[in-house]
Amino acid sequence: MPSPRQIGFLVFPRVTQLDFTGPLQVFAMLPGAKLHLIWKRIEPVPSDSVMTLTPTTTFADCPQLDVICVPGGHGTNDLLNDDEVLDFLRRQAEGAQYVTSVCTGSLALGAAGLLKGYRAATHWSAMEMLAQFGAMPTKTRVCVDRNRITGGGVTAGIDFALTLVSILVDRPTAEAIQLQMEYNPAPPFNSGSPDTAPAEVLALLRERGAQNHARRLEAVKRAAEKVM
Repeated sequence: MPSPRQIGFLVFPRVTQLDFTGPLQVFAMLPGAKLHLIWKRIEPVPSDSVMTLTPTTTFADCPQLDVICVPGGHGTNDLLNDDEVLDFLRRQAEGAQYVTSVCTGSLALGAAGLLKGYRAATHWSAMEMLAQFGAMPTKTRVCVDRNRITGGGVTAGIDFALTLVSILVDRPTAEAIQLQMEYNPAPPFNSGSPDTAPAEVLALLRERGAQNHARRLEAVKRAAEKVM
């Protein structure tokens, strides 16, 4: 009997839960997959919404993963200079078949030195930050470069996971999961990208996120100095 495919998601304070719960649902439908939610300790972890998450394993007890995935969120800023987190990602990346992220989780991969020379995607608001880690920012929903697979912002996590299933197994398996989820997006507005959103909506969102963006830039700068 084949060994289960070990797939793990890093969970951390102020993570955006949809960044990983979308992919988690996809992988939960993948036969032979064993899923892990990983943090430093087994204790409740607050997301960036009302939801609280419970890790299933710690850094110390986590098995070698076939797929390591880092989601994003406001809490990403604190990961970028957290040596315990970055060391864990480096250790797992050495033996993982695929090193992956969703949204701004790619910045954590970059801070761990895992995206040098790789094309990578991230949330549109952080795209210009990837280059500071030696990555090549790529404006796409899912970016596949060798064994690095990175998703764009939040909802792109489902696209990322279905793409990875098609690589791990085959396209019919991925399509069957897509159908089971009835993943057939038809958004009510055409504002899901800075390229298509009304200018006033984009300006409003940039204004709302200005303080966090500034904090993230500072965290990226400090982290990049250690990597480059």
